[in-house]
This record gives sequence, C-alpha cells and structure tokens, in this order.
Amino acid sequence: MKLKSMLAAAMAVVALEAAALEPRIECAERGGWTIAGELAAVDEGVCEYRVKMRSAESARPPRFSVSFALPQGGAHNVWTAFMRRGGASGIRVDWEKLYDSNLAVSTPLVCAKDCADRNSLTVAAGEVLRDVSFGIRLREEGCEAKVDFEFFRVPEAPRAEYAVTLRIDRRDVFWGDAVRDAVAWMRRENALAEPSAPDAAFAPLYSTWYQFHQDVTAEKIEAEAKIAASLGMKTIIVDDGWQTDDTSRGYAYCGDWQVSKRRFPYMAAHVKRVQALGLRYMLWYSVPFVGEKSANYGRFKGKYLYYNKNARASVLDPRFPEVRDFLAGIYEKAQREWGLDGFKLDFIDSFSVRGEDPAVADGYAGRDIRTVPEAVKALLDEIVRRLKANDPDVLIEFRQNYIGPAVAQYATMLRAGDCPGDRQANRVRVADLRLTSGGAAVHGDMLEWNVATPVEEAACTVLSSMFGTVQYSMMLSDLPPDHLEMIGHWVRFAEHHRDALQRGAFRGVAPESGYPVLCGESDAERIFGVYVADHVVRVGGAGKPVWILNGSGEGSVVVEVDEDVAAQVFDTFGRSAGGSVDVAKGIRRLAVPKGGFARLARQ
Repeated sequence: MKLKSMLAAAMAVVALEAAALEPRIECAERGGWTIAGELAAVDEGVCEYRVKMRSAESARPPRFSVSFALPQGGAHNVWTAFMRRGGASGIRVDWEKLYDSNLAVSTPLVCAKDCADRNSLTVAAGEVLRDVSFGIRLREEGCEAKVDFEFFRVPEAPRAEYAVTLRIDRRDVFWGDAVRDAVAWMRRENALAEPSAPDAAFAPLYSTWYQFHQDVTAEKIEAEAKIAASLGMKTIIVDDGWQTDDTSRGYAYCGDWQVSKRRFPYMAAHVKRVQALGLRYMLWYSVPFVGEKSANYGRFKGKYLYYNKNARASVLDPRFPEVRDFLAGIYEKAQREWGLDGFKLDFIDSFSVRGEDPAVADGYAGRDIRTVPEAVKALLDEIVRRLKANDPDVLIEFRQNYIGPAVAQYATMLRAGDCPGDRQANRVRVADLRLTSGGAAVHGDMLEWNVATPVEEAACTVLSSMFGTVQYSMMLSDLPPDHLEMIGHWVRFAEHHRDALQRGAFRGVAPESGYPVLCGESDAERIFGVYVADHVVRVGGAGKPVWILNGSGEGSVVVEVDEDVAAQVFDTFGRSAGGSVDVAKGIRRLAVPKGGFARLARQ
C-alpha cells in the first residue's frame, strides 16, 4: 500500500506539472481542417502534447503552430543540433527568427539549460521528415521562456489527416541526458532504426580533400596511402576530383560519374593496390547534383527541383522513381566494378523545394511520391539496401547538417561539418553529434595544420577531435618526422582506447563555453580532454584508471580528485615525461606537457 501511495503521489505531481502547461494551437487559414490538441503526462517531469488534424477531403495542410510559455527560471543557454562554431547560445528574444529543420537539415529539438549544466526545458517534435520551425525564446513581457513549433511552413502535398506530438521535458537532470532521451523518443515515435556501425567506421582515416582538393591522381593517392597505412590508419576517402579533369571547383562536371582516365587510368586496379596496404577505400559523390557540363544533364530535363547557379548544377527530384534508380545504380555499379568499401555521400541537404514546387504545375506527373522528404527517405532506403546486399559492412559517411534521426539511420559515419583549421568548432561539432547519433561513428572534420606549426600545437588540433573518429587531411609526405611520429602515437592511442573515447558514456560540460572539458568512459577506464587553460577537471575517484589529455595549449592542467592518486605524465609522443607524481586529494595543478597526457590511478 505504501508503494501504491508513493506512485499515486508521484503521478499527482506529474499531472500538476502538465496542468501548468497551456499549449496553444494557432492556424490562420484552417479551411476545411479540424485541429485539436491533447496534453498528457507520461512520466515524472515529462509531458506530451498530441495534435491531430483532419479534413473531409484531401487538401493541402494549413500552416499551424503550437506554443506555450513558462517562467524563464534557469533557461539561459539554448542548445540545438545545428552546426555552428560555438556551443550553446544565449537565449534569443521572441522577435528573432526560429530554427528550421527537416529530414536533411538538423533535427527539431531544442534544450534550454542553466549555467550548472542542468536541464531547464527540452522540447522535441515527433516530425522528423517535414519542415519544422522551432525554438525557445525569451518573451520580454514577464521574462518567460516561450516555446514555438511551426508546421507546414513549406507547402505540402494534399492529404486528409496528419498527427504530430511534442515531447516536453522539464526534469532536473544533466542537460545532455535530456537531449539523448529526446532523440531516443524521436526514434521510437517514428519507428526508426538506431544508427549502427561496424568496427571499421571507428578507425582513424585519411581524407584527400583539404590538401588535394580536385588535384587527385592514382599515383599521388597511393603514395599518401602508404604513409597513412604505416601510421596505423585503416581507411582512405578519395574526395572530389576523381570524376573530372576540371580543377575549377564547383559541380558542373558531376552527374556522369565516369572516372577521369587521365587521373585514374585503371580504377579497379588502383583500388586493389590501396586495399593491399591494409586500407579500406571510400569514394566521394555529390548525390543530388547533375552538372550543366555533364552528358546526363539533358537526360533529366524536367526532373530537377531547381538550378544552383553557384554549383553550376541542377538538383535531381527524387520523387521520380527513375531518378532514385539512377542514383542507387551508380553506387551499386561502382561498388561491384571497382571493389569499393564505402561511400562519402555529400549534399543530401540540397534536396529541397525552393520557391514554388515544380511538381504542382504538371500535377505531380511521373512522380510516385508527392513530398520531397519522403522521396529522399525512399532514395536512401534503396541505396542502402543495394549496397548492403553486396557488403553488409559497407561504410557510408554523411555530414552535418543531415544528421537527424530519420536520415542518420542510413549512415555508419556522421561527420562534423567543414571547419578547416578551426579546432574549437571541430570539438564542438563532435560533441554535439555524440549526443544525437546513437550507435553511428561520429567523425571530426578533416584535420589540417601548417607544416611549420610546432608539433605540440599540431597535437592539440588532433586532441580536439579525439572523442570522435579522427580524419587526417594533411599532405603526409610533406610533414616533418616529429609530426608523423605524433600522428602515429595518437592513431594508436585512439585505437587502444576506442571504447572509452568513442563508444562509451559521453559527457560534455558547458557547451555555451565551447565544451572546455569532454569525458568518455568505458567499463575499464575514464578519459578526459581539457581544452581551456585553468578549467578544473573534476576527476572524482580513481576506482578505474583515469586519463587526462591536455589540449589546452598550456603546460599544465588543474584537476579535482576525491582521493590521493599517483599520476604518470607523458608527452605528445607517448613518452614518459617525469615519472610518477603524487597528487593529493583536492584541487591541484598538475604539470602535463602541451599536447601530452597524464594517467591517474590509486596509490
């Protein structure tokens, strides 16, 4: 009876919290649609608001919004899954713009947190395919945190009914846990598969993009591949340039996907030579683009979504079944004929309607799917089905911002968006992706630095990406020997500590400050990365070995330990740098070489 009373009391609190919310539906032009919402408490501190719409006959759904407001409380920093250079931002005011998401752009989830890293309010929408505008913003009148979610801001194909649910989380929990729980709910709500990846997706790799750009040849790649393999890398991604003799950038020559015979006279043989070094071979494709200089450009006339002037290419409309078959066939053919291990599928976020939908003018003729997001999902279904039929462990890389739950299930590797030379942005993006990506391998953006950079400074760039899979994009043949030695050490370190660094429990603190400390933990060990000088690393106890990676740029780190420990200190090459040091309980400064690390254990 006592347990029943406690449960009843808890549910009463939940019901009271739900009753304090007053979501409102606004719809300026309902036409023949009926719209109703229902609020329900589902767990302590968590409510769901379910919206249902119906029309007597098939019609375009009207634009509508759901909004509510709560006292600001601790809602001072706002986090979303969008790519950016900093971490969470200060809260916007309600006259500033909302965030926009869809299948291929981020995810409709927003978290407001306090300055102690506690969740104040996390709201997620169950709509993961279509366009959603959303945000938590400050309403000046009364200093309230105002939540807005807008649906069908982009015209939708006619239908007769629609339903969507908002999950509202007000629990006093670590903010990152609230975000992970919201993403897991979004997957369940839409019956989406949890992202997963083979071991190969977590292995450090080499990418050609930043140093080669389009100037790639079989000979040059094989020379770099030999060095990459000797350093312990396991995969190479050959980026743009293999399909054209043009080096003017842009995508005018994409769409035929025929190998440049000047650059790669014997593609299959070249791939085998690289694989013989112990590297898996991945190839880049700009999925939606058919360039104006390609032979296929005229073939798909009338089957484009829009023309991209800057890219000098048009974007295919995946609602046509022949478009989906063409694209999936391109990759399947390359996989079989050249023996590829994986694909870097780029620009999926370019599939969209810009302006008036071209399908409306011709009554959707030839299209077997009416909405672009659903067609993109069907395209990815077909691509992955074909590729996995030939190789269940095929590697597929997506990058920000197409990382939401509906699209992430198709990737094995989710990469931080391009941020060359910006190690803080790389760290922030890796940490953000770790919160939303489930079992997929999160990759940092490709690393580069100037060859004249001191090796310890270059090592800090590597450490910025260590809680994801590290992609190197230096011209390895130009690097001095100490840089190569440093890279080799950290490649081995990442492989040896993969469970804690990439697969274990992950926590990032103070995203509004760019994640000054990151932590990964496995059953066997706990690893911290510290990136801001003098920021205290709260180690806690040392019941299992603790590693501290010093990416702060200083020659020391500040730690807080709950018991006396012994520290072994190492330089950026993994060599001992001073033997064992006793560290007394409390807050202590520990000398650790810049770009080096320390191992803490009980005395």
